Amino acid sequence: MAGMKYLVEGQRWVARHRRQWGFGLLPGLITAAGYAVALVVLALRAEDVAAWATPFADGWSSPWAGLFRGALTALFFGGGLLLALLSFTAVTLLVGQPFYEALSERVDREQAREGEPVPESGLPLWRDLWISACESLAVLVRATLWGLLFFALGFLPVVGQTVVPAVGFCVSGFFLTEELTAVALQRRGVRLRERLELLRSRKMLTVGFGLPLVLLFLVPFVAVLVMPGAVAGATLLVRGVEGEQEREAVD
Repeated sequence: MAGMKYLVEGQRWVARHRRQWGFGLLPGLITAAGYAVALVVLALRAEDVAAWATPFADGWSSPWAGLFRGALTALFFGGGLLLALLSFTAVTLLVGQPFYEALSERVDREQAREGEPVPESGLPLWRDLWISACESLAVLVRATLWGLLFFALGFLPVVGQTVVPAVGFCVSGFFLTEELTAVALQRRGVRLRERLELLRSRKMLTVGFGLPLVLLFLVPFVAVLVMPGAVAGATLLVRGVEGEQEREAVD
C-alpha cells in the first residue's frame, strides 16, 4: 500500500503541473508507436514460430497438436509482451532522458527542506545517456533471464497457468520500479548494483509501486499517459527511502 501511495502521489504531482505532464507524453508516444508495430508483427507470426519450433508435434492426433501449439503460441506472445513491458520503460526513459531528468529534479526541489541541497549528477548529458543505456541493458538482460525461466515454468500443469504468471507480474513490477527510480538515483550517484540491493531490501515497497504499473501498462496507451507521473512518484519513493535510512541511522 505504501508503494501504491507513492505512485498515486506522483500522478497527483503531474496533475498539478500539467505542462510537465504534456511534455512527458511525447517520448512515450514515440516509443509506444514503435512497440505497437512490433507487437502486431509478433501476434501475426507467433503461431508460425510455434509450429516451426515443434516439428515433433506434426504427427500428433487431433486436437492435441493444436492445443499444444496454441498454448505455446500464447506463452511465446506473453513472453514478448513481458519483454515489451520491461523494456518500454527503459527505452522511453532513454528517449526522454533530458525531460525526465528535469522533472525528477523539480520534484526534488519542491520536496526539499530549507537549505537541503538538490542532488545533481554533475555529468554531461552524453555521459548520463551512456550510463543509463548500459545499466538499462544490464537490467533488461536480467529481466529476460527471468522471463525465460517463467516461460519454461509455464508448461507445468495448473501451477504454470496460475502461480507462475502471478509471480511473473511481481518480478516485472520489481524491475519496472528499478528503471523508474534510476532517474532519481543516478543523480545521487547510486549505480545499478547499489540500486538493486536497495530495492531488494524493500521488496514489498518496490513491488507495491511497480505491480500496479505493470497492470496499467497492459491497457493500450495507458503507459504513455502515466509515465510522467510514474517518474515523479519514483522520485518521491526515493526520497521516502532516504528518509527511512536517515531515521534508521539515527536509531
